[in-house]
Formats: sequence, structure tokens, C-alpha cells
Amino acid sequence: MTKPKTNSKSQRSKSSGKKAAAGGKKPSRGRSRKTASRKTARHWGLRLASWSLVLTIWAGVILAGVVGWYAYDLPDVDSIEEMTRRPSIRLVSADGVQLASYGDFYGEPITVDQLPPHLPQAILAIEDRRFYSHFGIDLLGIARAMVRNVSAGRFVQGGSTITQQLAKNLFLSPDRTLKRKIQEALLAIRLEQRFTKDQILSLYMNRVFLGTGSFGFDAAARQYFGKPARDVTLYEAALLAGLLKAPSRYNPARDQARADSRTALVIGAMVDAGYISEAQARQSLQTKARGRPRAGRQARYFADWIMRQIEGYVGAVDDDLTIITTLNAHTQKVAEQELTALLEKQGAASAVEQGAVIVLSPNGAIRAMVGGRDYRSSQFNRATQALRQPGSAFKPFVFLAGLEQGMTPDTRMTDAPLRIKGWAPRNYGGRYYGDVTLREAMARSMNSVAVQVSERSGRENVAEVARRLGISSKLDTSASIALGTSEVTLLDLTGAYAAFANGGRGVWPYGIEEVRGRGGKLLFRRDGTGTGRVVARERLLMMNDMLSSVVSWGTGKAAQLDRRAAGKTGTSQDFRDAWFVGYTGELVAGVWFGNDSGAPMKKVTGSSLPAQLWQRVMTSALEGVTPQGVPGVGPATAPGDAIAAVERPETPEAETSDAEESGGFIGRILKNLGVSGSGESHEPRRNWDPFKNDEDR
Repeated sequence: MTKPKTNSKSQRSKSSGKKAAAGGKKPSRGRSRKTASRKTARHWGLRLASWSLVLTIWAGVILAGVVGWYAYDLPDVDSIEEMTRRPSIRLVSADGVQLASYGDFYGEPITVDQLPPHLPQAILAIEDRRFYSHFGIDLLGIARAMVRNVSAGRFVQGGSTITQQLAKNLFLSPDRTLKRKIQEALLAIRLEQRFTKDQILSLYMNRVFLGTGSFGFDAAARQYFGKPARDVTLYEAALLAGLLKAPSRYNPARDQARADSRTALVIGAMVDAGYISEAQARQSLQTKARGRPRAGRQARYFADWIMRQIEGYVGAVDDDLTIITTLNAHTQKVAEQELTALLEKQGAASAVEQGAVIVLSPNGAIRAMVGGRDYRSSQFNRATQALRQPGSAFKPFVFLAGLEQGMTPDTRMTDAPLRIKGWAPRNYGGRYYGDVTLREAMARSMNSVAVQVSERSGRENVAEVARRLGISSKLDTSASIALGTSEVTLLDLTGAYAAFANGGRGVWPYGIEEVRGRGGKLLFRRDGTGTGRVVARERLLMMNDMLSSVVSWGTGKAAQLDRRAAGKTGTSQDFRDAWFVGYTGELVAGVWFGNDSGAPMKKVTGSSLPAQLWQRVMTSALEGVTPQGVPGVGPATAPGDAIAAVERPETPEAETSDAEESGGFIGRILKNLGVSGSGESHEPRRNWDPFKNDEDR
């Protein structure tokens, strides 16, 4: 049987077809996978794009919501020109030193084109070098700050622009919150849209706080250098720009070295920014500026006292004021320093914590007021607010009442124990001197004699004299009024003594000479000095005779000066208060020591710490001042020489026996002259302190 013939061509064709089919299977699958991958990629790309779009939309919606939420209560930037501020009140001493400032002190409005180029350049160099190129927010600056903060591990640099700082200073609180930062950015953008760059920089320079109560660079230049901003040097401009970081920390009047260090940094930044050359930088650093000395920290008690009165002079304060006060900056500084030094040296050992000082001119103008040891720890003014017992510092009113009833300094009384309705006043130390004149009774501060004078003159008359001379507190007219048991303030007591220094005229202590408004407009000027004559001339001369004896050879010897002085010591019961109030022809001053709690001191009397402090303050305050003398007390200089020897018994108390004391006043005179009762002559002893422990209660 024969096989059927096959067509070789078709066989080959089939064979090749099978081979092709068999051999072409792999290329077909590869193409499918690529196609599938592309489809998958397109699918996920579309999904990613879709989600990205969705997320972008949602982010935009959220951002718009956040912006809308925080922009809802944004202030209107167009209200900048209408913004109000607290009126500024500046207190200036009689010798031109600024004492304190309250409210917002602004200088003259300034613009960039009115200033020397180095002032705005200093600000830009240290605060915002890309100010003229950013849109209110410096993204590059923020990124740089973030890198530095992350590298340091703490916050060391901020990224706020000048526009942002202006927005914060004008419209927002300083709180570091998300809301404040977002609102700050939004306001910065609005400000950039509303104002030109120069306008924004000018607004910033006029409004930024630079310490000492000053807002704006013109105010700061006047505060620190006594000149307007348009006149500052390169170094001064850099110093002012350096204050922007921390005004109190870099205040040149407080810490010159720290201010100089910061200023050098600003000048270096100006060189880096290309604003000045290295040669200019070196030259400016060689001619450093010095901040003006300020007495604001030295006169806070006085400033507070003035501020409580100001509305009584000009009514409601609704405009800037400059108050020209009576204070003398040098005298104030001396009073504070001497009080602090004395308390630091002897306060603990003497169990005394506080003191106060008042210095007046004879017409009542306050030259110094120290209300306590440290204003920062206590703002209570012990010179004007504390009511304390003056002790024997009240006796001049008692003796003046006696003079007005016909007594004289030579009137004689017996210093001896006495009793009034069960009350028995005692001399200090329980010592009595027998037959004495009123002059000696005043000089030695004899309590029994003072009570006798008060009883003979009439207690109501004593109270009337005290009120007439200026004591405004309530006076108890019991028998103890003679020993100063009614409370008074240091200011009232010192003011009352002024009548003895000025010829017998009553005064009202005052601290304001002039009040001027904006532009120097005169709102008030003091006219008149007091209540007129309150002591007849004849009585005045007698009082000065007696009170000068206190300083010349009595209990106030520690207060002696290089010129005539008079005054009176005072010590209250149990050593709770110690006083010395005295005067020369040029000044009247009062000193008080004690404890706020009323706790007794360790035998501190008016003849010790108060007289010592009075002497130190008056010596410095009167340095270089020609002596004018005290009315009716001999030459202006050579204290004590005009007092008759008979009125200057100088028996050393520590060496005086009872037998010698029994010799009476004549025996003491003979001993002072170097003659004993037997007629024997003795060499006068030196360094005597005859009235130690003879102070009154």
C-alpha cells in the first residue's frame, strides 16, 4: 500500500508555522507584561495625582480656613495713623537730670530720608538685611534660623522681619503662640501691600521700644545721648540699633561694657553687609559714646510722691508733660549713698533696718528725699507716709511756746524729778542737773525742764505753735506732748524747722517748680513759698541761740559742720525712733532711723546715727557753697566759738563722780575752766564726749 503523497511546500509551511508558533511565544508575553506595567503605573499615577489634587484642595481649604479664622479679628492696618498712646510724663531735677519717666515717651516723628544713612543701615544690618527684597516674610531668613536653632539644640535666632516686628509691636501681644505668629505674618503682608518700604521702616523707627520708657529712635537718642536722632554718630547709631535685642540688658547707662560689646557686634554686621568700610568701623570704635547718667533709680520715692500730686496741678493728664522739680540730683545721690553705707556698716549691730532723709531749701523746696533703705524691696515712703514719735525733736515747739509766754534762753529752772497726776517723766540715764537755763536744758535735752515749760506755757499753746509751723498730724495735748509722743512725718517735722532757718516764715514743702506740656507750653509755675511769718524775729533769734547750742556743745555735737548749724536730736521710748533735724543758712535736713515693725533698736539715739548721717549729707551737699550763717547766731563759720564758756560745760560724763555732780552747775563751770573746788589747776582733758548717754528719750 502506497503512502499518500504530501505537498512538501505546505509541509514546510506548517512546520515553519509550528516552529514560529513555538518559538514566538516568549516575545508575546514580554510585551503583555510591559503593557500591564505601564497600565498599572498610569493607574497609580492617576490615583496619586488625584489624591494629590484632593489633598492640595483640602490643604488649601484648611489653610484658607485657618487664615480666615485668624484673620477674622485682625486689626485694620490703616488705623496706624489714628493709634493713641499713653501720655508721657518726665520728671527732671532742678539741675537738669532726668529723674523718671512714666507712660510712653516719644521723640519727634522721623523718616528715613531725614536721618544720617548709618542709622537705618545699622538697623538693617543687625535686624533684616533683605528688608528691601522680601514681601514681608523672609523665607530664606526663616530657613536659616531653623537650621541654626536645630544645630544649637535651642532657640538662638529668630526669623522675623522688620515688617513682622512692626506688626507685632503695633497690633499684637508679645505672647509666643501659634495664633500670634500667624496673625503677625498676615499683618506683615498687609503692611507691605499698604505702605512702601521706606514708610514701613520709618514707622518701625518711630514706634519700637528702646528702654527707659522711650519709644522710637529719636526718643532713645534724646534719652541716652541728649541729642535728636538726626545728629547721632555712627557709634551711637550702632548702639541704638543694638538695643533692639534687649533694651534693658544693653542700656549704656546701666552697663556700659555690655552696651559696648553689643555695639561692636552691630558695627561688624554693618561691615559684613557692605554699609561701611573696615576703616570706618575702626574709627567709630575708637570714639565710643557714653550713655547719659540717669538718676531714675535714685529718686523713686520722690517720683512716686510727685506723681500722686500732678493731677492737682494740671487736672487729668491727657498730653505729654515735663515736670521741672526742685530736686538736686547730687544731693539726692549723696543722701541715698550715705544712708545705705551707714546701714550696711552699723545697721545689723544696732538692730536698725530702715532710715529716711529729707533735705529742703529754707523756703521749702525739696532737694533730696529718701523714703527707705531700698525702693525695690519696699515702696513705702518713710519720709512722707510713716507717722512716728519724734521724741525730743519736738521740743523746739515747746520752748518756742515758752518764749512766746515771756521766757528767754536765760530763764532758769530746776532740772529735777517731777510728777504730774501719776506720770513721772525722767531724763535719759536718770540724771538731773539742778538749776539750769533754758539754753542748757535745750542743749542737754532735759525732759523735766521741757515738761515744766509746756505746763507753764499751756499744752494747747504748744500744739498751736507746732501746727502754725507746719505739723499737720493729730496732736495729743496730754502732759506728754512736751516729750514728742504725738506722731509726725519726717517731711512735716523738717518743714517746720525751716522757719528757724529762713527768718521765721512758715513753708509748705514742695517738689514742683514748673509743669510744661508738649512743645514746652507752660501749664504751671510755682508762685509763693508758704504761709508768711510764723515766728516773731525776737523769738526766732532766741530759738536759734538755743538750737545752735545743741550742735555746738550739746547732744548734737556729732552734727557739727564747717559753718554755723543748729538743730535738735530726738529719741522715742525704748529706742524705737531716732531723729536729728537741723539747719544751716543754706539747707534744712531731717534724718530718721527705726524699724517698720516698731521693734526697739540697740540704744540708737538721735545723737548717734541720725546726727552722723546728717553731718555727712550736709557736708557733701554744701561743699563749695559759701556759708550764709544762721539768723542771730554770730559768724557764719567757726561753730561754737561765740558761745560763752559758761554755757559750754564739758565735763566728761564717764569720769564724773556723784560728789563732783553734787557741786552743781558752778562746780561744773570751774571744772571746765580747769579749776578744782580746792583751787587746784588741772590740764584740760582731750577727746571728751561729755554728753555721751545724755540723750533724751
